[in-house]
Parts: sequence; structure tokens; C-alpha cells
Amino acid sequence: MLELLISKLKESFFSVMPIVLLVLILGFFIAPIPFWNVVLFLVSALLMILGITLFNLGVDMSLIPIGEKVGSSLVKSRKLYLIVIVTFVIGVFISVAEPDVIVLAGQINGVPNSTIILIISLGVGVALAGAFLRILFQLPLSYILIACYTLAFILSGFTRNEFLSIAWESGGVTTGPIMVPFVMALGLGLASIRGDKTTEEDSFGLISLCLIGPIIAVLILGMFFMPSGGSALAIPEVGGAADIFALFFSSLPEYIKQIALALLPMILLFAVFQVLKLRLRLRTVLKIGAGTVYTYIGLVLFLASANVGFMPTGYQLGSIIVEQNNPWMLVPIGMIAGYFVVAAEPAVFVLKRQVEEATEGVISAKAMGIGLSIGVAVSVGLAMIRVITGLSIFYFVVPGYTLALILTFLVPRLFTSIAFDSGAVASGPLAATFMLPLAIGACESAGGSVYIDAFGIVALVAMTPVITIQLFGLNYAIKSKAAAKKVVVPDLKDSIIELEYSIPDTKEEPLDNIQDKANNQ
Repeated sequence: MLELLISKLKESFFSVMPIVLLVLILGFFIAPIPFWNVVLFLVSALLMILGITLFNLGVDMSLIPIGEKVGSSLVKSRKLYLIVIVTFVIGVFISVAEPDVIVLAGQINGVPNSTIILIISLGVGVALAGAFLRILFQLPLSYILIACYTLAFILSGFTRNEFLSIAWESGGVTTGPIMVPFVMALGLGLASIRGDKTTEEDSFGLISLCLIGPIIAVLILGMFFMPSGGSALAIPEVGGAADIFALFFSSLPEYIKQIALALLPMILLFAVFQVLKLRLRLRTVLKIGAGTVYTYIGLVLFLASANVGFMPTGYQLGSIIVEQNNPWMLVPIGMIAGYFVVAAEPAVFVLKRQVEEATEGVISAKAMGIGLSIGVAVSVGLAMIRVITGLSIFYFVVPGYTLALILTFLVPRLFTSIAFDSGAVASGPLAATFMLPLAIGACESAGGSVYIDAFGIVALVAMTPVITIQLFGLNYAIKSKAAAKKVVVPDLKDSIIELEYSIPDTKEEPLDNIQDKANNQ
């Protein structure tokens, strides 16, 4: 247990440190920020490292086992209506309490927070139920994705321009640190019951549908509502250690409540299944309970550090970079930040490990991590170009997802499922609480519209990893075909020659004589 904890701590430390170094370099040389704001960020970084460590430890012990056991139990029930109802309820409950969804709703003035949260949650519930039906009936994921994204493109032409970026943003923030490990484990448990050759393919893909579901729902909402006002972000006034302590002390109760609400539905769901179906041993239940506590503490620390320290710092850096430098510096700075930010996303750790196991090392965790980082770097660079130029997000998501959907016909199905899941996972809490505030701060300083120009960065972060991972799959498919062509099966009739050798009794016979006898025969 201690060795595992130390391993998780090292992993978290080396993931967060690049972001810390980047912020320090920017804060001291390019976009100077006050000393005590830097201290606030450093304290937040320490808490984030500890939070990610506990979260990853807890996921292994609780969320993943719960998801797998509930998923397999649902299939064993052989009741279609029960599967649809339970998966729909799970999707709604998780989304209602997903911290990033609450953060997004709080940034949109003019529309009730409860309305946005409810619409997003309904979209996720319907998408999750549909994703499970896809696994049960073995429907190709690519066909469903093509239909969903085509519908989203059509609806984008009818929704209000101010709501367009918000709608595409909503899918990325939905797939947060609670939903991803739980839903992926649900899919793995559901698909494993079939035990056929498509089990690995079907265990992925649920997250991708949970991303497009809320996008479609919010696009419809945008036909009836319009946001108003500017950003709700503000830079805290920090004059000493006492102010830093007061910020965390005052915010912790809110995050303690949020995470409790987020985990409570899953705990209750597991309790119901434990009593009615699972009946696990007491030792297993206690281990899951301990893991849930680790997950809870880790998420509270993670969200507190992200919201108290990372979000204001990103907002402040974006504002200062535009005010004191050439606005186009945002592009390389954003790309560097995006490359390292995705490495610290808690759900990315879960996805990389599960992908490596499912593909038996064909896609290593290291290679996938690099691919995701490159994809997110491109995403943030494109988002910063939008902030500067005011280009509509429609010009990016349509060609981007069109390319991704075309690639689904060229790569193995497993890579398609992994690719669309990776995009959803990459757009986690750090993208919402650091990269989005960076874009908002820069947009406000440049005089742009926050809702049109700044929102959408999380949507782009969710898009480019899809293309990146599918390119991995295309490379794999090409190499596999090339290797297959090199394998020549010999014709047994032509290749097997029987030779009879006469071996002398007393002395060696010359090799030339033996060969001549064989040829004569």
C-alpha cells in the first residue's frame, strides 16, 4: 500500500511540476504577477499534487471496481428496460453534481444555472443509455458518431451565435474526473459479460457519446436563451499568508458539499446493487469504502486548488499577456501550456492505463500521453487564434470532426473508440479551470466577446486528441498490412524434399559422394 502511494505521488508530482515551472517563468519574465499571487498558486499546486495522488489511489480501489461490478450485474439481469433506466439515471446523477458543469453554469450570465445543469444532465443520461444499448446490440460506434455529429452541425446553424461556443464547450466539461473512471468501468463490466472478440472495442466509446449528448442538448437550449453580461471571474486580493489561508478556508466547505453530492448517487447505487445482486464479501466492501474516502478527499483538494489558485492565475496571466505584450504571443504560450496541462488531468491517468491493458501494450501509456499532449497543444493554439481573430468555432469543429469521422473508416474499431474517448478525457478540470480562464482573461483585455471568442477552448481540447489517436491507429493499420504481406506461407509439395543418405559403417564417406547419391535418387 505504501509503495503504491509513493508511486502515485511521484506520478502526480512530475505531472504538475511542468505547469508550475511554466507559470513561474511567465509570471516573472513575460506577464509579471504580484508576489503573493504567485505564492497562492504554489500552495495550490502542492494541494493539487496531493489531491491527484489520493484521487488516483481511490479510483483503483473504489470507482473502477464499483463500475465494473454494476455493469456486469446489469447485463446478467437480462432486463432491457432495467439497463436503460439505470444507465439514464446514472448519467443524470453524475452530471448534475459534476464540478466542472457547475463551474461552467456559473460563468454564463442571463441563463439560470439550474436550467443549464439540467439540460446538460439530460443530454448525458440519454447518451449513456444509448451507449449501453450500442454495446448490447453491437452497433458500430462510427455510424452513431456520424449521425450525432451531423445532427450537431445542423443544429449549430439554428442556435444563437452567443450560445454556439457554450454548447460545444458543454460536452468537454461534462466528462470530468468522476464520470470518466466510473463510466469506463461500467462499460468494461458490461462488455466483458459477452466475452467475444469485440469486448475490448465495446468497453471504450461510452465517454465519447457522453460528450456529444450534452452538445446536442445545449444547442437546442441555445435556440431559446441568450447569455448576457461578461465574465464572472475575478482576481483575488492577496496581501499575505493570512489571506491565502482565508481563501482556502472559506472555499473548502463548498467543495466538500459538491463532491459529497457527486459521489453520493454512486455510493447509493452500489449499496442497492450490493444488497440485491452483488453480495460482495465484507473485506471487499471495506476496501471499496476506503477507496471512496481517498477519492473524496483527493477530489476536494484538487478542485479547491484548481478553483482558488489555478483559475485566478490563468485569468490574470491571460489579461497581462495581452496588455503588456504582442497578442500573438498567446499562441505559442497557449500551446506550451496545453501540452503540459493535459498531463495533470486525473482522468487521463485512468484512460492511459486502461488503454494499455486493453490493447496489450500496442498503445503504451507513454505513447498515448505524448499523443494527447500534442493534440491538446494544437487545440489551445487554435483557441488562442480564435481569441485574437474572433473566428467562429464553427470553422474549427466542422472540418476537425469531419476529418475524425472520415478516419473512422480507415482505422480499426478499437482505435476509433479509444480516440473519441481520449478527446473527452483530455478536456477535464484543468482545461476548464486554467486554460478557459486564460482565454477569458486574454479575450477581455483584447476587447472581444467572452461568450463568442473565449468559450470553446475546452471543445477544441476535446477535438484534436481524437484526430491524433486515430493517426496512431492509421499507422498501426498500415504497419499491420505491410507485415502481413511479408509473411509467405510455403507450399509443402514444393518445399519438402526427402533425402536418403547411406552412412558407412567403418569410415567417413566424402561429402561429394554423398551429395551425388542424393541427387541420383
